[in-house]
Amino acid sequence: MKTDFILKGNICYSETMDRLRVAEQQYVICVDGKSAGVFSEIPEKYQGLPVKDCGDALIVPGMVDLHAHAPQYAFRGLGMDLELLEWLNTHTFPEEAKYSNEVYAKRAYTMYVEELKKSDVTRAVIFATMHVEGTKILMELLEKSGLSAYVGKVNMDRNGGKDLEEKSAEKSLEETKRWLAETDGRFRHVRPILTPRFIPSCTDELMRGLAELQREKKLPVQSHLSENPGEIAWVKELCPNVLNYSEAYEQFGLFGGDCPTIMAHCIWMEEDEIEKMKNNQVYVAHCPQSNMNLSSGIAPVRRFLSEGIPTGLGSDMAAGYSTSIFRAMADAIQCSKMRWRLVDDTQKPLTVEETFYLGTKGGGAFFGKVGSFEEGYEFDALILDDSNIAHPQELTVRDRLERMIYLSDDRHITEKYVSGRKVK
Repeated sequence: MKTDFILKGNICYSETMDRLRVAEQQYVICVDGKSAGVFSEIPEKYQGLPVKDCGDALIVPGMVDLHAHAPQYAFRGLGMDLELLEWLNTHTFPEEAKYSNEVYAKRAYTMYVEELKKSDVTRAVIFATMHVEGTKILMELLEKSGLSAYVGKVNMDRNGGKDLEEKSAEKSLEETKRWLAETDGRFRHVRPILTPRFIPSCTDELMRGLAELQREKKLPVQSHLSENPGEIAWVKELCPNVLNYSEAYEQFGLFGGDCPTIMAHCIWMEEDEIEKMKNNQVYVAHCPQSNMNLSSGIAPVRRFLSEGIPTGLGSDMAAGYSTSIFRAMADAIQCSKMRWRLVDDTQKPLTVEETFYLGTKGGGAFFGKVGSFEEGYEFDALILDDSNIAHPQELTVRDRLERMIYLSDDRHITEKYVSGRKVK
């Protein structure tokens, strides 16, 4: 597919965490699937490229979802009055057990991928289930959608119940290796990521085996960290040899450094854990909607940003019931205000500029040069038509972008590009 073209419109993208560039009625140029930059006039060497005039629409980078559970889409909006561990046992584990049935998995995953394709998300990091065939189905559907994703076959050899627990660490590792072998080289846009569900689901033997596999295959890792006080207490019971939750991963070499790692939530963090995350450049997937719905708490995102810890946003489908990262931006701002007011008044609330960065360039960095229109970045873009949102006053382009964070839905996305390929 030809990926050399130019879009004209009101272009917004993050240059830094707190600096948003607004280029009114300018041109963003895509060459070979990457951004050649934003210009007020088309440079001579690009004047032969086709130009699409988007009129008064907004043109922004595609959104990045750093943490989602594809099989949980089927029960979104249910169990929101429960806390994490009860919610997992009541809704999550029984639902995920159904994905041993390939017919069910394809039907349910198709619904999720179709929703994701319509949404503001262009890239996502996704948990599947422990079932190899179902995970392959999800990867195939995502590949056909044109979206870019990491997908993980979940590992869990304890505390999943009789229907969602692998027989042994050896069997879990065997199935993971089979999944990697059977998907190797099959996809252009979907990549594997190792996925120990969380420490309570994985024995030490399994974690050691995953660490060996990570070093052999040089794969990234995703998991959960310090989401809920009950969960943290459980980890301390299961792992009396470590000082804290982070060390339960770090002892196996699955906590950043040479192992690219995403940890979801990171709410109840100790000081030395924050220091380790900074030193190891562990990515935080901040999931504000989920954290509110399950009464988990409010992550110290301002602290992560001030410490230089790489951070992005996650929908955490289905503890978060919306796939929209614009919605995650709005929730992140609201949560930060509550943390500032009720928990720590020295940590000021997040700004629009900062949350826009988190949902684009911040999370996008896990994929490489993703989430901006700066030269050399992958050309992921949304064209947003906000003309049906009535207003009596004059609005700047920056004002309109802020309103889209709070008011937009998939009806406002008229076109969507991933690495220059039009997918909507």
